Amino acid sequence: MVQGKRKSGASAKRSKSRGKDRAPRTWKQRLKLLTIWGLVGCVVMALLGAGGFFVAYRSIDIPDPNAEFLTETTQVFYSDGKAQLGQFAVQKRDSIDYDEMPQYMKDATVAAENQSFWTDNGIDPKGILRAAFSNAQGNATQGASTITQQYVKILYLSQERTWKRKAKEAILSLKIKNQLSKQDILEGYLNTIYFGRGAYGIQAAAQAYFGKDAAKLNLKQSATLAAILNNPNRLDPDNEGAAERLFGRYKYVLASMEEMGTAPADEVAKASEGLPKFPEIKQNAQYGGQRGHALTMVRKELLRLGFSEQEINGGGLRVTTTFTKKAMSAAAQGVAEERPEGFGPKQLHVGVASVEPGTGAVRGFYGGQDFLQSQLNWAVEGGQAGSTFKPFALAAGIESGFELKDTFDGNSPYDLPGGGRPVENQGNRSYGRVDLIKATADSINTAYIDLTLGMPDGPTQIIETANAMGIPPDQPATKPYGIPTSSPGLQANTGVSLGSQTVSPINMANGYATIANRGVAADAYIIEKVVDRDGVVRYNHKVTTHEAIPEGVADDVGYALQQVVKSGSGTSALGLRRPAAAKTGTATNGRGEVSSAWFVGYTPQLATAVMYVRGKGNEQLKDWLPSYFGGAYPASTWTAVMTKALDGEEVESLPGAAWVKGEAPSDGHEKLPPPPPPEPKKTKKPKKSLTSEAPPEVPAPPVTTEVPPPPTTEVPPPTDPVTTPPPTTPTALGQPRVRHGRRRPR
Repeated sequence: MVQGKRKSGASAKRSKSRGKDRAPRTWKQRLKLLTIWGLVGCVVMALLGAGGFFVAYRSIDIPDPNAEFLTETTQVFYSDGKAQLGQFAVQKRDSIDYDEMPQYMKDATVAAENQSFWTDNGIDPKGILRAAFSNAQGNATQGASTITQQYVKILYLSQERTWKRKAKEAILSLKIKNQLSKQDILEGYLNTIYFGRGAYGIQAAAQAYFGKDAAKLNLKQSATLAAILNNPNRLDPDNEGAAERLFGRYKYVLASMEEMGTAPADEVAKASEGLPKFPEIKQNAQYGGQRGHALTMVRKELLRLGFSEQEINGGGLRVTTTFTKKAMSAAAQGVAEERPEGFGPKQLHVGVASVEPGTGAVRGFYGGQDFLQSQLNWAVEGGQAGSTFKPFALAAGIESGFELKDTFDGNSPYDLPGGGRPVENQGNRSYGRVDLIKATADSINTAYIDLTLGMPDGPTQIIETANAMGIPPDQPATKPYGIPTSSPGLQANTGVSLGSQTVSPINMANGYATIANRGVAADAYIIEKVVDRDGVVRYNHKVTTHEAIPEGVADDVGYALQQVVKSGSGTSALGLRRPAAAKTGTATNGRGEVSSAWFVGYTPQLATAVMYVRGKGNEQLKDWLPSYFGGAYPASTWTAVMTKALDGEEVESLPGAAWVKGEAPSDGHEKLPPPPPPEPKKTKKPKKSLTSEAPPEVPAPPVTTEVPPPPTTEVPPPTDPVTTPPPTTPTALGQPRVRHGRRRPR
């Protein structure tokens, strides 16, 4: 027997015997052992953490604000991504010493941003955890809590939202707190923080908002700038609706200063009466002409997309827009060529917008007066739409069951059910019973009122159809669309088709682009792509479309609009020398004055809207302009713009009518009987010839269906209406609505 094996077996036996003799551990013993090992692990982790913190603390240096505070200018390009449209202002920064800063400015900043600044440790642990968890959950990004932490973040201009960056900020905040005085921190903060308008630091901000040096700021001006720090774009008093928001924040800063004892109560009470005056600040020369309007539109859209002011001004972004040099130039040149002599851009405002059917890309626009003279962009501001809104009513009418050949009351005046001011046609002209083609070609108001009343809940149907085709509602939708995102005054009243609501040329052009694209709509947009300084694509637009109206309905509307150009109120557009569909429009304000003149139309490649308004946008055009009709100056401007924009493009045809069949939702709209055939004329028998030869045959004159081109020296007198009726609710007709296709909801 092998000894080794026997020894091994005995050993195993003894081990087994000892295992049987040992009592099992109790739960208290196991818990004690677990606790001991847990404490050992915590100590080890704490030592490792402390060691890591020590290494990080020693390795991370406080950056020199003058050396590290670097920004890169954001570049904006045309649609090709190569030709530069412009750039946002290079940073404006001029550091000043702590002693040069007015005491009110220093106190206001502490009162607004960090009231415990002079006594805290520079870090708000609760704030860091709150912001971190909020950001991790996808909520709105929360910033640093203390001035010290904000200063650290500013030095790097980093938009990174990670735990690593948060930890680095915390270490730098501690280091800055330990090595710099509170005065040094506040000085650095006020010299680097962004105040909006491209101004970094208090000295640049004082010049940007008040045209003076920071040392001369008073209490009201200091409190205002401290308030603006909370949100420079949203609280810039130059921005629409910002003054009221700024005033609320401004009063909070003043009240906080009084509570902290840094501003006397009597001065606070006086200052709280209103914001300081903001002098007119000369704009940067690079914003001259239409460039300033374009860059302003791009900035607003970038902010809407989630980019911060600091990224836009100093983040080195490369922004590719939808604008083309050709379309932008066409808009500006077309306006210059057709503007009536003696009517300058200060009083006569022309807004133009061109949109690509199928994509919604805004290819060109003209905003009006030089941006350095006026920051109002009339391609966005818009005006009362007038009869250019009728195609949306026509589309709604056909969808509800009417057909192009159904007839409506074209006589003037038209008495509204339930009373109210009667509706009149231009010149109070009566047309008798007219079909929808005639009603559109000659822009007959009364027929469109009759159409609206003939639909169940007609005004609401018209608005729903317009919204689906690209016209934003009265108030921005849940998912906003359009430029801008609302059409003030778009209310469900009987006269909605006559256009008393305010619509921008961009949105109007996009609505007509839906017709050009045979009923398929796309949202208007101006930014194609955004790439950051590291080459990372931060945004890339994806075109999304939806069926706004059925194809047959769009083709029927388009056919009616083609007749406007061929023989109706828009024959000036025949000068384009290619198939086009369009609509004229004029509108009146509440005082009965002609407030706008429009011409909106399209070819398969491009939809363009032209709007003429005066003064503040709703002042009298009649007896001021030589002609106030949409078929006059707006139509000739549209033709000039489209001729240049489409130069070199293939001539494409437009679809004919689909003649959609439907069941009329109300009675009394029967089609007109066909005209009786002409009676044959009696011809006299020719006298017998003395010869046997037959007389020579005379050829018949050629038959043509084309409308001859218009005269080159005069615009044909249009018959576009100018009267908009007051709101009236139609009576319910109780008829079921018949649809010829499903409109996809937004």
